[in-house]
Amino acid sequence: MKRLTRYCKPEIIEVADEKTPDNAPEAIELMIKDKEGEKLLKHVDPKAKVIALAIKGKKVDSPGFAKWIDGYALSGCSHIQFVIGGSLGLSDAVLDRADGQISFSDMTFPHQMMRVVLLEQIYRSYKILSGEPYHK
Repeated sequence: MKRLTRYCKPEIIEVADEKTPDNAPEAIELMIKDKEGEKLLKHVDPKAKVIALAIKGKKVDSPGFAKWIDGYALSGCSHIQFVIGGSLGLSDAVLDRADGQISFSDMTFPHQMMRVVLLEQIYRSYKILSGEPYHK
């Protein structure tokens, strides 16, 4: 995170997961996802471009991700917010609000791990965009 501050001003806002009972019916899981989504959306800046990390999102490699971030910057966007869901994923309301969706994998990871992966990819993107060497 400290290395990233050379390129941008990252801010992490964490919303507590709702407790999901074991073997919860789909209707309960949907209600939990919706409740988490409401909490997430309260932190979304109306002026920001919102990118949701979603399993069904667009798959990109590191150079493609850098190009994607650069595209937002070139279009005048100075504020991008990335949204990572809990174990059940993101609600439809969050996905509808998102300006884009990306996926780093078809696998499910804890959101704490995805945060580290996302921050590393953002850092790597800035290295690529500034023409600096990065680990391939």
